[in-house]
Amino acid sequence: MKTKLQHFVRSTGFISCLASIASIILGLLVGLILLYAFNAPFALYGFKQILTAGLGALDKFAKVLYQAAPLIMTGLSVGFAFKTGLFNIGAPGQYTIGAFFALAAAIQFQLPWYVCLLCSALGGAIWGIFPGLFKALFNVNEVITSIMFNWIGLFAVNLAINNMPMMLANYWGATNKDRTASLATANPEAILPKMGLDELMDSRYINIGIFIAIIMAVIVWIVLSKTTFGYELKACGYNRNASIYAGINAKRNIVLSTIIAGALSGIGGGIYYLSGTAQYTLVKTLLTTGFNGIPTALLASSHPLGTIFSAIFISYIQVGGDAMQPEFVKEIIDIIIAAIIYLAAFALLMRTLIGRLFKRRDSEKGNDLDGSAPAMQKEV
Repeated sequence: MKTKLQHFVRSTGFISCLASIASIILGLLVGLILLYAFNAPFALYGFKQILTAGLGALDKFAKVLYQAAPLIMTGLSVGFAFKTGLFNIGAPGQYTIGAFFALAAAIQFQLPWYVCLLCSALGGAIWGIFPGLFKALFNVNEVITSIMFNWIGLFAVNLAINNMPMMLANYWGATNKDRTASLATANPEAILPKMGLDELMDSRYINIGIFIAIIMAVIVWIVLSKTTFGYELKACGYNRNASIYAGINAKRNIVLSTIIAGALSGIGGGIYYLSGTAQYTLVKTLLTTGFNGIPTALLASSHPLGTIFSAIFISYIQVGGDAMQPEFVKEIIDIIIAAIIYLAAFALLMRTLIGRLFKRRDSEKGNDLDGSAPAMQKEV
């Protein structure tokens, strides 16, 4: 029994979970300090809102799930790339292109929601292929190409929407010309089904998007953990030269990895903008959901199933931050949430520190690292 417990405590999964919890606690403590710095009399009130508002009512919890769905997808995108040895910082661009493909299919071509969602995956996959090709064929760092394609994607979408009259809000009689058409007016069939959840939770936000995201997380976990294809992808990530020696086509797998990662981000954009409550705004800044996929993946140690919980946590504190108004202005709330999220991204560092702590304790006791061999007697 003791040996099994030692194996469990020293397992990668347990250490990763412990590191994530420690990072969350650290982030929340920093958030509390910031609350005292900004508005000390209401600091504890604000902290309580962060911790409890998301579960305070069914409609608040519905919003948590609504915001978590695209975060799960972008977190999966970044985590999947991490597992295969790549850093997909191009998730914002892939998310944007996926959203555009979904909206174009819905508004311009009047397609149903499930086809629009497939189009969003196609758009993200197309945008993910370029960093993969540059990496596989020319060994160009994927971070550089991903960053460039983020901005190319953003301005390409803005240009395309400006030249598609049906995509503009004024085509449907809306007053704000900077927004795309209301999806409920343009094509109600393109809105993700709510299946009675809106009535059950008394919220217009909730839909099946959260279930789609969870199903995708399970599929990604199965692919990476239970299939030969997933093994080959991870092998290329761990050691590209060794995988080539073993007969694995590394170049093909690099491209496939970025395509799949791009498709996951694209689906995230589709889920969010096919909700019927969000509208794409023509701006000159990258969408933050793509970047928030990075701390989501880090907090989950890139584990597909862990991504579900880390995304829900990040969405939870965002809803709690909204509930802190008017005692705290929106800018302060954004700073606090950003501090919590990005300090939580130190889970990887925490995992390393915890792992070293266990090794040090084993070394002091003279035990074997896996606890399978008895301690050797020191000779005098």
